Amino acid sequence: MIVTLTANPSLDRTVALPGPLLRGEVQRALSVRQESGGKGVNVSRALVASGLQTLAVLPGAAADPVLAGLQDHDVPFAALPIGESLRSNVALTEPSGVTTKINEPGPALSGEQQEALIGLLLDSSRGASWVVLAGSLPPGVPADFYATVTRRLRSLHDGTEVPLIAVDSSGEPLAAAISGDALGKPDLLKPNAEELAELAAAAGFATHKSAEELEGDPEAAAAAAAAVVRSGVGAVLATLGSKGAVLVTADGAWLATHPPVKAVSTVGAGDSSLAGYLLASSQGAAPADCLRQAVAHGAAAASLPGSTVPAVHQTTPAAVTITALKKD
Repeated sequence: MIVTLTANPSLDRTVALPGPLLRGEVQRALSVRQESGGKGVNVSRALVASGLQTLAVLPGAAADPVLAGLQDHDVPFAALPIGESLRSNVALTEPSGVTTKINEPGPALSGEQQEALIGLLLDSSRGASWVVLAGSLPPGVPADFYATVTRRLRSLHDGTEVPLIAVDSSGEPLAAAISGDALGKPDLLKPNAEELAELAAAAGFATHKSAEELEGDPEAAAAAAAAVVRSGVGAVLATLGSKGAVLVTADGAWLATHPPVKAVSTVGAGDSSLAGYLLASSQGAAPADCLRQAVAHGAAAASLPGSTVPAVHQTTPAAVTITALKKD
């Protein structure tokens, strides 16, 4: 069982444009897709598509369209009722694959609601192999929320029953995941290139490279990820857009690349990459093979419309090339 927590879920609407986005102009959409979203929700959706057991934990009232969408797609969930509607996000996709996203902040969660959401996760995670803490945080939630949840999970699950914990966020919540004590640091972080540069800086490693430069220099990305691992994180899965992904653990570093695909929408591709990694991990795969499935899942997701998630049979892990890297 893989449990996901999405503290700030959303109703994701993807609008496909017939050409490049023209600011200040009127454009007609080719199509519109609407799906339940948020990083953790997307991971659970992808796991369900591949037949894995998962549970999505999130706030939201029973009648909220986000929860209705999960029911429609048979995604198991445990929801904490709140008094406000969940947010809506809009993604504008161009034929070239360029995506512009407009994300609402989401409803604020009070201290009592935050504690209740943590309690719901703790109850739901008993017996889980992985717990995924993913996405942005809603207004009112402190930046160290995921670090706090990680400590609570490890304090509750004594001994060998502690689930592995993955964090996929950005900005202050992501940086906070590596700034505390060992108990609050995750087993896996999944940044993109921009977030990796921020994490490396927070870990005391100055890359002097932009996100674009890290995407084009996997050895530099591996060195940055290695600095994060040395800070006490178990592993870093850094997605590098069309350049693939890098995985760094205490024991090694690898680059995975996939032949080019025609990008239709990159919305949720990183979430699908994380789902692919977890899928392979749950089957006992070696780290390099977990990376292989992560990249295969991400490539498949980018070739699908909107925030559609691929099933494992739609991925091509055999097409992925794995290269060992130096991490120091």
